[in-house]
Amino acid sequence: MSGTNRFDPYDGHDGHDAHGAEQNDWIGGVGGVGGVGGVGDDNEVDGPGKHGHGEHDRSDGHGAHDGHEDYEKRRLDDRRGARPEDPDRGTGRDPGRDGGPADPPPPDAAAGRSAGEPARIPKPRSSVEDTGLPLPEPAPAPLVLEHRVLKALLGAWALAACSPEEATAVEDHLGGCGACADEALRLRDAVGLLHPPESLDLDPTLRTRVLAGCLDRRPPRIPVPEWAAPYDAESARLDALLQDIGDAEWHAPVRLRWFEGDRPASRRTTVAGVIAHLLTVDGLVALALGLDDPLDAPAKSPGPADRTEAFWQASRFPPTRSVRGPWREQAHNLVRTVAFAGGGSGRLPVSYGGFELPLRDAMLDRAFECWVHAGDIAEAVDYPYEPPSPRNLHAMIDLGARMLPTALAARRQAGLAVPGQTRHLVPAGAPGRSLRLEIEGLGGGEWLIPLDSPGALASPDREVAHVALDGVEFCQLAAGHVSPEEAAAGQLGDRDAIRDVLFAAASLSRM
Repeated sequence: MSGTNRFDPYDGHDGHDAHGAEQNDWIGGVGGVGGVGGVGDDNEVDGPGKHGHGEHDRSDGHGAHDGHEDYEKRRLDDRRGARPEDPDRGTGRDPGRDGGPADPPPPDAAAGRSAGEPARIPKPRSSVEDTGLPLPEPAPAPLVLEHRVLKALLGAWALAACSPEEATAVEDHLGGCGACADEALRLRDAVGLLHPPESLDLDPTLRTRVLAGCLDRRPPRIPVPEWAAPYDAESARLDALLQDIGDAEWHAPVRLRWFEGDRPASRRTTVAGVIAHLLTVDGLVALALGLDDPLDAPAKSPGPADRTEAFWQASRFPPTRSVRGPWREQAHNLVRTVAFAGGGSGRLPVSYGGFELPLRDAMLDRAFECWVHAGDIAEAVDYPYEPPSPRNLHAMIDLGARMLPTALAARRQAGLAVPGQTRHLVPAGAPGRSLRLEIEGLGGGEWLIPLDSPGALASPDREVAHVALDGVEFCQLAAGHVSPEEAAAGQLGDRDAIRDVLFAAASLSRM
């Protein structure tokens, strides 16, 4: 070397001994460069050339040993945060240039760390770490149980009485154990037998039983007459149905059905239109009690059909759910008024246009209409609806049975009765032919229907026919929802008399 960062190249001729030391010094410096710095540093690094050895003498390991020490020093600096220098910096030339061999790489240089040292590259941060929120709790380790313990838990698992961890452990075990899976299946089937499926709908008699229990403990100061209780119950059930339906369902189409003569008739309307119909016909009872008439427009006749048509035509827009409020308020006023009037008001006549009914029967008629039209609404909005309680149903059936003699007489006057039946007419008060009407099911019973005259006495001795019907089916027949030919009736005796009675029951219906 002739100066700093300079050296005289080897000329390849004589003077080998003189220049060998310089060349070996540079080569030794390159070995040191692999560790910490370049040849241009003031501190000279000892190498094998100082002892007069040639470059072939580097195989003795001393130069490699020095490079390894420098590399260990560099790695220590890296751990302390020191920035390593470029191994080629300070020499201005590449290792192995000018024919000199490059120093071997230090141990573990490719890996950059020792075998036991962890990676210095941090793991990616999760998104929750950047929010400053507390980190979520680590997922608990799965519960590990022995086979005998898992088998003992099968019964609790079938009853859904296990903790979430136990249930998970049992279900994981069932996927790999066929014997336990078969046992679990048998236990689950047995649980189904212990707990039969129950309907989510409330018991239709729940309201009646709750009210009965409350009234038994403290009777009302002003009781509702017994003949008005069915209307009170059915109007409350219908109001509960209306409360559950949405605004759009108030415009659902509903078809009102009834019989005119021997032929079925129908009228298309909406849910709101049905409530408007009940409002106007209940107004007939309100007028008899001295209450306000809900119908402002004049009707052609005081009958239910004409009053309903007048109400519909007087509305500028189709009825909406706003009609529910006036109907409910009027129903409350009817029940409250008859309660204050007492039981003696039941004989007050109520005009239906072509005929009259006493108030006690008119309230049963309005209860029957509430139930029938509530069924029409429930069918239109796909809502479950149960029949009335057996006590109220029996009262409605009794009203229909008592109205049958008058309906039979009206059919004879209209020429709709079977020819030849007029031969058996008897004076009022005399016994005549009778038909036994047997109503089966809850609310049922037996009635003798006089066939020859409304004033004739029904006599079991002159019974000519026997008809058996289900209670709900008889009410559907009287409402005009079932035709007389389709009524599933058990029949015995005079076929003509049975036909007249079934058609007379259908003629009780009206819009």
